[in-house]
Amino acid sequence: MPLSPPVDREHIHTRTVTCAGHRRADGLWDIEGHITDVKTYGFDSDWRGRVEPGTPVHDMWIRLTMTDELEIVAVEAVTDASPFRICPDITPNFQRLVGLKIRPGFTGQVRDRLGGTEGCTHLVELLQPVATTAFQTIFPYLNRKKREAEKAGDGKPAAPMPEGKRPPLLDTCHAFASDGPVVARYWPEFAKPKAPAGGD
Repeated sequence: MPLSPPVDREHIHTRTVTCAGHRRADGLWDIEGHITDVKTYGFDSDWRGRVEPGTPVHDMWIRLTMTDELEIVAVEAVTDASPFRICPDITPNFQRLVGLKIRPGFTGQVRDRLGGTEGCTHLVELLQPVATTAFQTIFPYLNRKKREAEKAGDGKPAAPMPEGKRPPLLDTCHAFASDGPVVARYWPEFAKPKAPAGGD
């Protein structure tokens, strides 16, 4: 169900984040993110002159090219609109992401390389939904291909994770709790019994 009807209000700002995952012809993956911030009112900028309503204050893109194992092999970052003229100057620093793998600890590694004045707040923030999109794109695709190959009996493609390896989604949210029904159904070897009520 949607949110409840709001009180009388005025629309001021819209942030839009879109992400998409693509399988490349060369076997790699492109995971792309795009962020815009738009005001409903116009304002004057020392760097941009008059910024009219609906004109993006921020308009930024990032593309991570990665392997099946979620290792980043190439990065492209672009700033098409920003509050200050110097904002796009920092995009070359995002090449520091090359070689990282999207796995637990990724956010901290990003912060080490691109935190503070070494990066752009909005592009760094965009990396979180891009990382989630990588999981949502790559693992289901590889699982589907693996099932298709096993059904056809024509060999085994690369699995998204080695047999017996703890799935990275475990305990990352309510649905993937180790003592919950989803983990019991899909990864019974990692399922834990639910603790008694009251912790006794």
